[in-house]
Amino acid sequence: MKLIKIILIYCLLLLFNNSFAKPVEDTLKVKKDSVVVWKMGGLFTTTLSQVKFENWAQGGKNSFSNITFLNLYVNYKKGKNVWDNTFDLRYGVYKNKDEALMKMDDKIDFSSKYGLAAGRKWYYSALINAKTQFNKGYSYGKDTTIISDFLAPAYITMALGMDYKPSDKFTLFLSPFSGKSTIVNNRILANRGMYGVEKARMDNTGKNVIEEGKRIRNEFGGYIKTMLSFEIVKNISFQSKLDMFSNYMEKAGNIDVNWEVLLTMKINKYVSANINTQLIYDDDVATAIDTNNDKKVDLFLASKTQFKETFGISFSFKF
Repeated sequence: MKLIKIILIYCLLLLFNNSFAKPVEDTLKVKKDSVVVWKMGGLFTTTLSQVKFENWAQGGKNSFSNITFLNLYVNYKKGKNVWDNTFDLRYGVYKNKDEALMKMDDKIDFSSKYGLAAGRKWYYSALINAKTQFNKGYSYGKDTTIISDFLAPAYITMALGMDYKPSDKFTLFLSPFSGKSTIVNNRILANRGMYGVEKARMDNTGKNVIEEGKRIRNEFGGYIKTMLSFEIVKNISFQSKLDMFSNYMEKAGNIDVNWEVLLTMKINKYVSANINTQLIYDDDVATAIDTNNDKKVDLFLASKTQFKETFGISFSFKF
């Protein structure tokens, strides 16, 4: 609950701070509503890291890693109509000497939001968001147990609500009416009951499947999505994305949280240093546990807070 309180305080502070901000003026010096305004662009970033040892007395392993990120956006604004679209792709791999190539990051995230002006800075809005990954993920123990796959899981959220958008730097979407579907399109994971779907029904031996596990789970509840981006000082920029969902029908107090933060420090036109963090809490997502320390997955436990942090020097191209 402390985590939820911290996040709610964070949202309120952002709302209070931006309520006094002046809206960003249209860069086109024309009469409002007279033209269609499209804004399109993106950012490509790739981060490489390599460590190599030759007769190194202190020991160590040769290693290589790469994370590539692509962000695209297409935004439309005319009169009272606003339509924002984003598409984020991220993939990263890591390899130690004499070990198999391992996945360290994997993300597909599409979001589309339409708004109709309701008053100054507020819009009646509809949103759809879809998240999944490119390929299989493993526990990378001795048995390399599969724990994820393409469309396993996939999260699809559809919501109706109000969007507070004082400027291009901040937006807060509030929806009391939203639906969330969790898809697990992998038979092994669905039978195991991963990501909250109903698991398979087994016989008395526990080895034979009587009825296959469900591959989809639907929820109805409330949804909050906020985004903040600004330049702290020259060449240092900050971006934060926060999603929260509460299932009205089951354990409404267990709020699903996905919070991403990106801090970018620009070195020159094409090179930058990046710190990226992601915090996830989902009561329905099981975490692989090695109970006897033999590097094998023995069971899966839910209600674990997940955290990921990456840092690197990147080649970036903005368009």
